[in-house]
Amino acid sequence: VLSLCCEACKKVIFHVPSELEADTLVGRVDLKECLQSADFISSSDGDFKILEDGSVYTTSAVSLSAEKKTFSILLKDIQEHVQKKIHVSLVEEEKKKIRHARDTVLKRTKRRWGPIPSVMIENSLGPFPLQIQQVQSDTAQNYTIYYSASGPGIDQDPKGLFYIERETGNIFATRAVDREQYPSFQIICFATTPDGYSPEVPLVHTIRIEDDNDNAPYFTQDLFEFSVPENSKSGVVVGRVTAEDRDEPYTLHTTLKYRIVSQNPPVTPAFSLHGDTGVMTVLLPQLDRELVPSYTLLVEVRDMAGQPFGLCSTGTVVIKIGDTNDNAPSFQQAQYETQVEENRVNVEILRVSVVDLDEPGLPGSGAVYEIIRGNDDRSFEITTDKNTNEGILCVVKGLDYESAKQRILVIAVNNEAPYMLAPHSQQLSQSTSSVTIRVLDVDEGPVFKPCHLRIDVKECEDAGTMIGRYVAEDPETGNSEGICYRIQPNQCNWISIDEKSGEVRTIKVLDRDVGEMRQGQCNISVLAIDRNGKTGTGTIQVVIQPGNKNYPRITKTDYIMCRDRKPICLTAQDGDESPYSTPFVYRITDRSLASSWKITRHNDNSVYLSPKGDIPFGIYDIPVSVTDNGGKVGENYIKVNYCDCVTPTECNGVPRLLGGENVTLGIWAILAMILGSLLLLLILITICGCCGSGVMHRHVTDDCANHNLIISNTEAPGEEVMDHNIIPLQNTCDQGGYGIKTGDQQTFEMVKGRGHTLESIKGGGHQTLGSVKEGGGGQPMMDTCRYSYSEWHNFTHPRLGEKVHLCRQDEEQKHSEDYLLSYNYEGKGSLAGSVGCCSDQHEEEALDFLDQLEPKFRTLAETCVKR
Repeated sequence: VLSLCCEACKKVIFHVPSELEADTLVGRVDLKECLQSADFISSSDGDFKILEDGSVYTTSAVSLSAEKKTFSILLKDIQEHVQKKIHVSLVEEEKKKIRHARDTVLKRTKRRWGPIPSVMIENSLGPFPLQIQQVQSDTAQNYTIYYSASGPGIDQDPKGLFYIERETGNIFATRAVDREQYPSFQIICFATTPDGYSPEVPLVHTIRIEDDNDNAPYFTQDLFEFSVPENSKSGVVVGRVTAEDRDEPYTLHTTLKYRIVSQNPPVTPAFSLHGDTGVMTVLLPQLDRELVPSYTLLVEVRDMAGQPFGLCSTGTVVIKIGDTNDNAPSFQQAQYETQVEENRVNVEILRVSVVDLDEPGLPGSGAVYEIIRGNDDRSFEITTDKNTNEGILCVVKGLDYESAKQRILVIAVNNEAPYMLAPHSQQLSQSTSSVTIRVLDVDEGPVFKPCHLRIDVKECEDAGTMIGRYVAEDPETGNSEGICYRIQPNQCNWISIDEKSGEVRTIKVLDRDVGEMRQGQCNISVLAIDRNGKTGTGTIQVVIQPGNKNYPRITKTDYIMCRDRKPICLTAQDGDESPYSTPFVYRITDRSLASSWKITRHNDNSVYLSPKGDIPFGIYDIPVSVTDNGGKVGENYIKVNYCDCVTPTECNGVPRLLGGENVTLGIWAILAMILGSLLLLLILITICGCCGSGVMHRHVTDDCANHNLIISNTEAPGEEVMDHNIIPLQNTCDQGGYGIKTGDQQTFEMVKGRGHTLESIKGGGHQTLGSVKEGGGGQPMMDTCRYSYSEWHNFTHPRLGEKVHLCRQDEEQKHSEDYLLSYNYEGKGSLAGSVGCCSDQHEEEALDFLDQLEPKFRTLAETCVKR
């Protein structure tokens, strides 16, 4: 980015007419006075243009609307980072100008004042001064006109090349001109009167230098270097040569032609050169780097379109032939021999070399060796020395003289790069060579076979158990005589080896859960020593296989099953590993329980236990055997509390059973049953108490009155009832009690004497209080002091209807006060009295029998009777 310093240099004023035509010279400004070297000249007003000599011209018709017009000339020196301005002012000149006594207005006419551009031949021989043009003004007919000029070649470099005669306007050249240096000149010609008036606008005259073929073409490089792969096809582009000519472009002087002058070596021409473009291509597909690695060509360029009289020059082109892998490597020898001691490892035993005609150091000549036969046990390896391209044969596994005294290998060689054959050439064949290797015998120590022995032993083996045998042989004799064995120290302390026989035994009972045996294996280095003291080493890997030492065990054995009979999930565990653990097999061993309980598979570890059908509530101890995958059976007892509950928490560890078996009920269950039964009895007694008179009158004995309850259905304290209607629940005339089960009905009885119980008789239905009046055949059996439901209904229904009717007829609602009572207040002062009015029994019953009730009913009696 240029940072130019802009500075106002000076101000210039031009007096001009009010109307200016296009391309009219306004005046000239001395630019060098302001800035010596201006790289850029411009005008701030587009209606004006500035030439290099400082001449100011109009670019279009300009009219001075005001008396004054201003603009700026901008000068820039990019290298020095300097910028300056010249302010130009145009002032309208006076319309009339008085000259001599005869006032004459000069009018501008165009005739010879604007000649065609002048032409001067380059390198002209003269004679000098040489007239090249004449300029003349028409005003010279009326006035004395003096001519002058300025610009390049006159008062600017090259100064003194041209001049103009003052009186005639002839333009002369003083010497020859080089067009390549000055292709044209633009000079400004002036016509003035002796007093300095300019009747003519300054004339810009161009002098063009006509080109002369004085420059020979030349190549842009002294030496052109190209490369092309060998065996390239015809037409493959090799490169391009270029040349230039300083003469005038687009003329015959610069129309160039190229050709190949000579080729070295002088064999059949291999390349062609395009005359117009200079592009060089392969002529014939015969390039062979191994025969001719490079070509040197002498090329010529000539102007005048290659005509003999044109100027020319020559250049040099060097074309290198690139290598391709068209030659196969071959061994220098067909057979090699070498030797090596047995048991030597990673030693070099032979170097082989090959011949390759391709260029060294490239992939096309890089050798790749391989062993194609005789190395089945991979005892040998051959690599390439990158520096010498030789093959290095090494032994990577020790050889055994006793097994093979000689080895024969066949090796082959190829190149790193694939083959690229010339057209119509034969297929290349792979070169091979044989190597004979003699194995030298060496006295060796004992050798274990195998060198690494794995012994698998089951867990829980007793101490002293022989788990295997590990012996070594003497390679010289082929037997194990005279060899002793030792286990190197600081190794497994639970394995030993017999010093003479090589038997491997356990020292401890093998248990994967103890000490070092937790890893499950141990590697032991065994040393074999022969009579000569030579040693050999082998390795024993003892692996402890998991055993079936643990019984499968069910983790949880106590369960509670509610009446929804949701299956119980049994899960077993086994400390052994696979394959002695899962999957487990579950079985109920007790046949009687197996008929009422079933086991359903869930997964490998778990099963579901559930009853097959309806079973009584109770506690069941179910024997379940679990067999692991190794056949080991674990016996387990599952205790299931089959409880009459909704959630297991209701049982709280106390069994809840129903059925014919001995069942113990909880306290809250017994209390709930007693209260429910008494509530039902109180409702029935209250209804029947109103029926003590009439047809349903029954005699109640004192003995029957015992163990009976006073009927009361009040919810709040009421008046004391002195006349009670007591309905006997049970006949106590006999010493024993009777519990009668009829159909699906349940009866509740309180029995006087021993063994008084509250019995819940299975059968479920509605509960009633009945009496057994007659036996079979119409014979009376016993009186149980009970009424049937139909008798109660027939007795109470018309009487209750009558009471209700009276309540409706009573305007003062006195009857209703005896029947319709508030929730927490029974009222008092009723004319009808208590409910006892419904009874026909008017005698007062004694309540002394309440003192003879059983302890369970005394609390209830105290609640029902206000004493």
